[in-house]
Parts: sequence; structure tokens; C-alpha cells
Amino acid sequence: MRALARGRAEPDAVIDLHGLTQAEAHGRLIGFLRRARSAGHGLVLVVTGQGGRDGGTGERGVLRRVVPHWLQVADLRSLVLGFEEAGTRQGGAGALYVRLRRDRSHG
Repeated sequence: MRALARGRAEPDAVIDLHGLTQAEAHGRLIGFLRRARSAGHGLVLVVTGQGGRDGGTGERGVLRRVVPHWLQVADLRSLVLGFEEAGTRQGGAGALYVRLRRDRSHG
């Protein structure tokens, strides 16, 4: 993890969700994590963005706030071992390193 945070290593895969609606982001995140685990990836980067335009809702950073929750609920908990804020060089508070569980069906 230190090597990642210092920019000396790269995650196995990256998805950029910023700019998407919650519904779009949720669907893409589920598909991405399933494909990443099936491909044998152990660590991926999920970019949520820092929070920008709010579409008139008065809220900023919705994805930044809800993605950690999604990673802990039933549909993703079976895929996710853990997560933490990314290092500054890979998005900082606008991104998460996500550790994936091993795919026991391929192994």
C-alpha cells in the first residue's frame, strides 16, 4: 500500500466514476468489481472525484460519500475485502483503493 501511495506501484485496474449519476455509478462499479475479481485482480482504484457540480440538488461529492457505503452492503460485500482512501498521487480523498476477495470459483 505504501508503494501505491508513493506512486511506485499501480493498482491492477482503475474505474473513474466521477461525473456519473448515482444509478450509473452503482451499476458500473458492480460490473467493474465483478470483472476485476474474475480477472484475478487483488487491488483496484475507484475514482469518485472530489465533488463538483451538483445538478441543482445543493449537494456536492455525492459519489465520494456513497461509494464507501456501497462497498459495505450486500451486493458488493462478497467481492470486497476492504478499502481505504487513495494516496495523493492517485486521487487522495477523491479515490479509493479497494482490495478484492479471491474468486474461489476459478481456483
